[in-house]
Amino acid sequence: MQLLSPFIRLLAALLAIGPAAARAAECGPQALGVSRTLEIDGSEKLALGLQTYPRTLALADREVVLTFDDGPAHGATERVLDALKAECARATFFLVGAHAAEAPALVRRIVAEGHNAGHHSYSHPARTLRLMSEPAAQADIEKGFKAVDAAAGFTPEGPTPHFPFFRFPGFADTPELVRWLEDRDVAVFGADLWASDWQEMTPRAELELVMSRLESAGKGIVLFHDPRPSTAAMMPEFLRELKAHGFRLVHIVPGDGPTPIVHARPGWTSATEAIIAKTLGHKGLRSEPQEEGRGVKSQ
Repeated sequence: MQLLSPFIRLLAALLAIGPAAARAAECGPQALGVSRTLEIDGSEKLALGLQTYPRTLALADREVVLTFDDGPAHGATERVLDALKAECARATFFLVGAHAAEAPALVRRIVAEGHNAGHHSYSHPARTLRLMSEPAAQADIEKGFKAVDAAAGFTPEGPTPHFPFFRFPGFADTPELVRWLEDRDVAVFGADLWASDWQEMTPRAELELVMSRLESAGKGIVLFHDPRPSTAAMMPEFLRELKAHGFRLVHIVPGDGPTPIVHARPGWTSATEAIIAKTLGHKGLRSEPQEEGRGVKSQ
C-alpha cells in the first residue's frame, strides 16, 4: 500500500489542478491564453468604459478585455466559444435574459468553460431602459438576473445576482438605475472601443476595423456581439491577430477591491450619448451628466 500512496497523491494533485489548467496545457505557448485575471469589486460603485463613463480599468499597454453582448444565440455563440476554447481565451458574455432562458445549455457551457455570464436586461427593449419607467426598467433587469442565473444553475441569496456584472442595452442608462445597480453591488460596464458589428460587414472588414481601433487605442475593453455571423466568423483569426500583434488578454471576474481604475483625460465626452441623442431624440438625453461623485470613485 505504501507503494501506491505516492501515485494516489499525484492523482489527487492532478485532479485538483482543474479543467482550466488542463485546457491551458492543451493549447500550448502558441495560443493567446490569458495573461492575468483582474478582480472587479461591484461594491465600489464604479461604472466603467470610456465610451460612456469618464473612467475605465487601469490596463497596461496592449492589454485587452473581451466582452460580448446580446447572446446566447444557437449557431453563432457556439462558434465564438469554439474559437475562444481553441486559444484558451476567456471573455465576459453580457446575456439577454430571454435568450438565456431559451438556451440554458449554452449558458452552462459559457460558465463551464471559464467565462463570465453577465447581464444585459431580460428583453433588450427597443425603447431602451432609459425610456421606460424606473419600476418597469428595474423589473426587466431583475427578471434578466433571475433568468441568466437560473439558466446557469445558480440561485443567489440576497439582492446581488450570482454574476454581478451588467451592461445597459444601447448604453442607455439613467442615473437612478446606475445607483440602483450600485446599491446591489453590481458593476456597470460600458466599453472602451467596439467592433461596430451591429452594422452589416464582411468578417474581413470587421477584423480590419477592430484591429485598427485597437492599434489606435493601444488597450481597452472591447465590445462584440456574439450572435452576429460576421463576429463568429472572424473570431478565430481575430484571436490569432491579437497574439501576433503583441496584445495580451485580461479576464475580468467578480472579486475584492480595490478595482484598479484610471480616469479619462480632461475634455472627455461620452461617445454613446451622442449616438443615443441621434437615435432617441431629446427624450433620450441623460438627465444627469457624468461627473465626480456617486458612481465615479476617486482613487
